[in-house]
Amino acid sequence: MTVQYPDIRWKDYELLDSGRGEKLERFGKYVLRRPEPKALWDPSMSQAEWKRLTHTVFSPGAGFGKAGKEDSGTWERLRPMEDQWYIRYSGEPDPETHAASDLSISLRLGLTSFKHVGVFPEQAPNWEYIFRETSRLSRIHRANGLPSPKVLNLFAYTGAASIAAKCAGADVTHLDSVRQVVSWARENMERSGLDGIRWVVEDALKFARRESRRGNVYQGIIMDPPAYGHGPDGEKWKLDELLFDMLKTVSSILSPREGFVVLNLYSNGYSALLGETLVREAFGSGAGSMESGELALKDSFGKILPLSIFVRLKR
Repeated sequence: MTVQYPDIRWKDYELLDSGRGEKLERFGKYVLRRPEPKALWDPSMSQAEWKRLTHTVFSPGAGFGKAGKEDSGTWERLRPMEDQWYIRYSGEPDPETHAASDLSISLRLGLTSFKHVGVFPEQAPNWEYIFRETSRLSRIHRANGLPSPKVLNLFAYTGAASIAAKCAGADVTHLDSVRQVVSWARENMERSGLDGIRWVVEDALKFARRESRRGNVYQGIIMDPPAYGHGPDGEKWKLDELLFDMLKTVSSILSPREGFVVLNLYSNGYSALLGETLVREAFGSGAGSMESGELALKDSFGKILPLSIFVRLKR
């Protein structure tokens, strides 16, 4: 198991401090203060310094702590800032040649009622992995005169992972159950100078099952499921009850050779070992090689904030 962090050369994001159930983050030119239940330690800076730096602070609402509504609340602006702004992520240079990466993601950010802003910065190592693996598959496909590798991004949110796969030459299908979020992802694609991603507004498990019945196959599959959720037609998603079924379905639509899966889980109580066991059991003898670990952020004082676990399967 490994712990991975965003590259320190990412200039548009910084975790300034964390503690007492909160985190202080800089996204581009704005500093945000948000709840973070995993920050159980004391902050390194004073409260006066936090207030001096903060542009806006998120205040949890009445639903805070309730299943499916734990992130609801409102933002209070302490300093002038725009409703929407943009940041960019540029990929890490090639470790051998030191050549610049073709991975370039532009993201629109905004303040939502669920404390999110349109990006999860700790996911940058997953973006890098998706870009590397998709680039590898694209080279194989070109060498053998095959069409571009197909990548399916389920629970895809605002599309950073979809854009990473597209930058690497994939034929990308991006699926989310919320139409407004898919529109947000489309804007991010266009601002990143790309086109051609296929957009699907549907329940993820329903779509995956239909693809399995049709015999459709993907070379890359990305999943970042929430603990709770709803499909566009009211379908209920509960991670504990449906994750294994989803993984078994995904195993039937992943290419039997030369493919990859990325699973990311935020739900408290899930460990990397549990995630790896779920994937291994769902994929059986065709699992291939696997790695797992935690994605974390390190604040400017060196405190490490673990945020999600990942499992990556490679054939």
